[in-house]
Amino acid sequence: MAAETFGENTIIIDLGLDRGEPETYRKPTRSTVAPWFAPMMVAIIVLLVASASTAPPAPALTPLLSLRVGPADTYALTGNNELLAQTQGSLAAYDLASGARRWEISSDRPTYRLRTANGLVLMRPWSSYGPGQPNTTALSLATGLTRWRHDGTVMNLTGSEALLGVFAVRSGGTNRRVQGPVQSLQPVDGTVLWQVDVPGTAVLLGVPGPGDAGTRMMLVHDDRTAAVHDLATGEKLVSTQLPPANYGPENPAVSGGLILLRHLGRDGAVVSAYDPVTLQRLWQRPADKVYEVRDCGPVACLNSPDGVRGIDPASGVQRWFRSGWRGVEQRGGLTVAYGSAGGSTQAAGIINPSTGEVLVDLHGWRVVGGDAGDHLLVTREVEAGARTMVAVARPGLSGPRPLADLQPGTGDCQAAPGRLVCRSTSGELVVWAYAPKE
Repeated sequence: MAAETFGENTIIIDLGLDRGEPETYRKPTRSTVAPWFAPMMVAIIVLLVASASTAPPAPALTPLLSLRVGPADTYALTGNNELLAQTQGSLAAYDLASGARRWEISSDRPTYRLRTANGLVLMRPWSSYGPGQPNTTALSLATGLTRWRHDGTVMNLTGSEALLGVFAVRSGGTNRRVQGPVQSLQPVDGTVLWQVDVPGTAVLLGVPGPGDAGTRMMLVHDDRTAAVHDLATGEKLVSTQLPPANYGPENPAVSGGLILLRHLGRDGAVVSAYDPVTLQRLWQRPADKVYEVRDCGPVACLNSPDGVRGIDPASGVQRWFRSGWRGVEQRGGLTVAYGSAGGSTQAAGIINPSTGEVLVDLHGWRVVGGDAGDHLLVTREVEAGARTMVAVARPGLSGPRPLADLQPGTGDCQAAPGRLVCRSTSGELVVWAYAPKE
């Protein structure tokens, strides 16, 4: 390279390829764009494209179905993922997965409640108890067509598909006081398979049989005679005389495979355990003001005004005691403790029934009825009742995980896996779909 000067001008002459000059030449150009501009534009374009292609997040509660209902109309959720709803003179079944209607029939009489058993819908209209009252109509759960009618209440026992036709004196809870004949009914046409006569009244409950024998029927008669019957034939298998007690809807109870009875002992109230096969007494312990015995999975829960005791049903030995609780119940596979008696929805927490340990604190929340699967749906009023929040609670979460706000005037809710069904004061029954938040 050489340089020559002519006056005020300097001319630079390149003399070869010694500095690594390219083998081909392009016309030189002068760039007027800042070096950071192109990368920034690429980033902006990528961001805009991503934003345009990303859908907005789905709402936590998505309306699936809405029905107009009257104040006396009732509804029920079935174990087959269906909604049964009585709406202004008709009864219909809806698929909870899609919201599609499966069938609809005329149903003018207000129904006391809707239940399902053995492929049937059991409808009992509002009426008095006692023989001669046309109380139950059995419909096909698949089609809604009437199969048969029974002049009484039709029930089944936990762990058995047998249908029992009874005349209830009063109802409530897992046991029932009945009078007159107890009949086993054929699900297909309502034919009576066998009958056990009850001269006065009796408390009826299901008790476990030995091994794989399944559930059996136990009747505690007015004279305190307890008799266990085979559900397949009605045959009396064993009987014994029980002590004086306040026999009713929840006494005696079954827990841990044993029959637990609250009754008067020599020195006051006691709880006694009986073998359901032989009806022999196995143990007895002081009742400690117990007003209710509940099955709590691995333990029996004794509810009393001063708290809840978890006892070993095989021995009667106390495993734990919680003074702040008034009741415990099973919700699917979860055990829930409550801060007040009488089946209140005001919860204390999800607990480990073996130890009484609180797994999820639920103080201030109310449990939604039904069975949501591996979790609970709970609600809580905020802003002085102006807003109600619904949340998911399950073991493993530190507390209820807020899901969404319910519309004002929403109540009478039931839960199913991935579904929430509620009635509103405006006369609507709404089904929402939801996905539990992790």
